[in-house]
Order: sequence, then structure tokens, then C-alpha cells
Amino acid sequence: MNRKKDFIKHITEGYTAKGESIILGGAVLDGDALPDAHVKIPLKTLNRHGLIAGATGTGKTKTIQVLSEQLSSFGIPVLMMDIKGDFSGIAKEGEEKPFITERHAKINIPYYTAKFPVELLTLSEQNGVRLRATVSEFGPVLFSRILGLNDTQSGVISVIFKYCDDNKMPLLDLKDIKKVINYITEEGKDEITENYGKISTSTTGIILRKIIELEQQGAELFFGEMSFDIDDLMRIDENGKGYINIIRLTDIQDKPKLFSTFMLSLLAEIYQQMPEKGDSEQPELVIFIDEAHLIFNEASKALLEQIETIVKLIRSKGIGIYFVTQNPMDVPSGILAQLGLKIQHALRAFTAKDRQSIKLTADNYPTSDYYNTSEVLTSLGIGEALVTALNEKGIPTPLVATMMRAPMSRMDVLIESEIQDINNKSKLVKKYSELIDRESAYEMLNKKIAVIDTEVAKEEKEKEEAKAATKSKQRQGQSTTDAVGKSVLKVLTSATFIRGALGILSKLMKK
Repeated sequence: MNRKKDFIKHITEGYTAKGESIILGGAVLDGDALPDAHVKIPLKTLNRHGLIAGATGTGKTKTIQVLSEQLSSFGIPVLMMDIKGDFSGIAKEGEEKPFITERHAKINIPYYTAKFPVELLTLSEQNGVRLRATVSEFGPVLFSRILGLNDTQSGVISVIFKYCDDNKMPLLDLKDIKKVINYITEEGKDEITENYGKISTSTTGIILRKIIELEQQGAELFFGEMSFDIDDLMRIDENGKGYINIIRLTDIQDKPKLFSTFMLSLLAEIYQQMPEKGDSEQPELVIFIDEAHLIFNEASKALLEQIETIVKLIRSKGIGIYFVTQNPMDVPSGILAQLGLKIQHALRAFTAKDRQSIKLTADNYPTSDYYNTSEVLTSLGIGEALVTALNEKGIPTPLVATMMRAPMSRMDVLIESEIQDINNKSKLVKKYSELIDRESAYEMLNKKIAVIDTEVAKEEKEKEEAKAATKSKQRQGQSTTDAVGKSVLKVLTSATFIRGALGILSKLMKK
């Protein structure tokens, strides 16, 4: 009994919050839920990022749903990158069922149903708010890192951006930058060499192939106008609830390059545009990145460094980033070290490799006098998790097994007609549905090449005309010479004939 009382005191003191906080659920010890020990996360620490991990089917999606609902209720917008497509039900009210009533009675948290304002966003041709960005907005450094270029190749990308800036040629989509690459290796080769230095055609060839690889993953749909305005992620509805923006990514699971390209560009854009907030009472925006291993598995070393840098810096802008994956080992250690909140659902130990992974996972959590972390990780039930966070002073809270509260909204996906209804009512769908293709580098270079081709054709024509004129003069001169020659020959012939005739006559007269 003393052990339980000591534990309750340990937890309640560790999770005490003076300001507003999210209630995740109730503490569990020795298999019993404790109604007097609620696990609370202060709003002011939610910009310190986090991790939500666990095996398939252990409740990660519902945990994200619970967090998103409460964030929205406090007027904090959410951006959810939904790979599996099972998060959209948050737009509709949930239904109280016996197992939910029983769970909430155990943890002494009232249950009620609610729905939340939702925007459905898309990177592909699915219905929803179209997300786009221009090549120029990426800039040469980020664009080079996304392509995985070396220093020499990155230098060429910098030259391309500089050339386009100097000549006021907007780089909007991938056909723009492909056109510039073709131009600087062909028609504009001399111009580039004179003003920016010599560029190897083998280098531009490699860059072009990498762009085509990105293009084959559907990036041509992403690059272009109109660019998505991040202010549209920060909206609050008429009831004071923050919008939950769901990016539907179900059709790009096999396109990790496009996924990581979008994610990094979005984080970079948010970081550049958002003002410094410092330590505020609540975050400005919280981002959940589902199936985070898709980013890290395909990312180059340079790209990982860029992601790590943004994760370190973006919290000062009031932005919290939460990585969702099956195993914490999916997240690079440099990023894992930046995460304040860790919610670890159950892991399965089917193989020796699994057991080794569980041991490493347990080492990432604070030690506890109340839990054998490795054992608890494999014995947690669905909707239960080990939790550690940061308190209001930034100190890690005690590790606690938690029975998570149930979502207030629907724990299932929307049907197609419900999705269509949300899109029909959305102002953003109308705003971003139009595809703009204004004059940019592609069209401007085509015009420039046409002028060059015209000038070249004119020069060739002038050369041909000059050549023809020279030949004509040569022919005319030759004709005159021939005529004179013939005349002289004729005279000479006549004179010879006369001399010959006179000579004969002279001889005849003498006789």
C-alpha cells in the first residue's frame, strides 16, 4: 500500500502544471489504473518536440488524435501528415461505447464527444487543398541537399540560381530549371563561361538525371504556383478551435523523396517566416509526422543535418514537431536528443533482434524505481504507453505507464462523401485549386533561344549570300578573262593568217 501511495505522490508532483495542460490519461502501476494520478503535459513545453512510437496496432494513431483534439480545443492549430489515411475521423463526433465508458471511469476523466475543424490537404491529384512551392523558394542550398548533390554539383546549382536572378528569370517549376541546365550547356555555354566560369557538361548531366528521378516520384505536381501560404495553417474557427490540417499522403508511400522534399521545404518555410516567440505559454503550431522512418531512411547525410538543424532552431518560433514511428531507433540520435515528450506504446519481441532493439529503446528512457522498462515495453496493452515529458521548468518528468484517454471524435476514417463535403465547404480548396503557369525561365529562355536561332539563321544566310556573291564575281572575272583571251587569240590568229597570206603573195609576185 505504501508503494502505491509513494508512487501516486511521485507522479502527481512530477506532473503538476500551474498553467494550462493536456491530460493524456491516468497512471498505471502493477496493472492497476490509478484515478488520482493524471498524466499532464504543460502547453508551454509542447514546442520542445516529441516522439510517439510503438508497434502496429498499439494505439499510436489514437494518441495523436487525443493530442490533436486537445490542442485544437486550446486554439492551437495542428498539421498532421497522414500516411495511412486513418486520421480523418477527427472531423466527426465520436460515439461513446462501453469500453470507453469503462476506461474513463478507471482513470477518472469525464468523457464527451466532439468534432473539430479540419482541412484536407494533398500533394498529389487527390481531392483537397493543393500544396505547392516554387523552385526559387527552395533556394540553391536546400534544393541541392534534396537532390543529394556534392559540393561541385551544388556550386553549379548556385550558378543557375544566380544567373536566373541576374536575368530576372523566375524558377517556378522543374521544367524551368531543366531548361536552364540545357541552355547553359548548349546555346548559352559561351555566355555562362564568360560571366560565371566554365561548367562541365558531365556535372550538368548528373544534376539533370537527379531532377528527373525526383520528377518521376511526382514532384512536378508539387513544384509550381500558387505557393502555399503557411499563414493558412494557423487558422482558428469561429468557436475558437484551432484547425487540424491533415495532409493525405496515402498515395505517396512509395515516393519517400517527394515526402522528405515537401517536409523539409515546409519546415524551412515555417522557420523563415515565423517570428521569434521565445518561451510562450503555448505553441503556435504543432506538427505530427507519421511514418517518420520514410524520411530518415532515404535522406542523405546533408539532408539529415538540415533536418536536425531546423528541429533545433524551430522551437524558438513556437513550433512543436512530433515524429511518429514504430521504433525510436528509426529516428537519428541527433534528433532524438532534441525531443522533450516521449510516448512509447508497446513493442513486440518476436526475434533476438527485436529483444536487442527493446533493450536499446529502454535505455532511451529515464530509470525508474517502479518499472522494469524492458519488461513493461512488451506487456503494455492497446491504448497504454510509457510517458516522459518536460515539466514547466524544462525538467524531465518521471517515467509512467499511462492508460490513455479515448478520442472524443470518430475513431475511424471519413467516407468519400464526407471528404467531398469538407472540400466543398473549404475556402482553401478554391484558393489553391487554380494552376498558375506564368512566364518564367522556361518561356523566357525559349524566347531567348528563338532570338539566338533567328540571329544564327540570319548570319548563316548572310554568309551564304556573301559566299554566293564571291563565287559570282569569280565567275564574272573568269568570263571577262576568257573573252579577252579569245579576242587576243583571234587577233593573233588573224595576224598570223595575214602574215602568212602576205608572205605567200610576196613570194608569188617575186616569181
